Amino acid sequence: MVRDYRIFISHSWTYGDAYTRLTEMLTARPYFYYTDYSVPQDDPIHTRGTDEALYNAIKEKIKLCSIVLIMAGKYSTFSRWIKNEVHISKKVFSKPLLGICPWGSQQVSSLVRDNADALVGWNTDSIVDAIRDWAL
Repeated sequence: MVRDYRIFISHSWTYGDAYTRLTEMLTARPYFYYTDYSVPQDDPIHTRGTDEALYNAIKEKIKLCSIVLIMAGKYSTFSRWIKNEVHISKKVFSKPLLGICPWGSQQVSSLVRDNADALVGWNTDSIVDAIRDWAL
């Protein structure tokens, strides 16, 4: 039986290319199936919703997931929404958090490093193995 992993990918739309590349890597991985519960960039809650509505939407999506992935680039330390996603993941739902160091990144976010259950490099096999190890 093949498992379908329920994943929330925490990211900044300012750095959306990393999110896109990550989903492409996961999708291309043979014998690995996942459902992405991340809030899509074109979701109207980003542009017409309130901060509270976005927080609640993120909370509902994380609630359904078996693991939360977060880009561990330095920008993560300064993003209030990523801070909220880390808080929801760890404090509200006790979800496993997998930090992914972006390709070529020399610095790792202290927010991610201090909260991640595991930290992996930008490598499909490492990411998939960690998801399989940590997902609820």
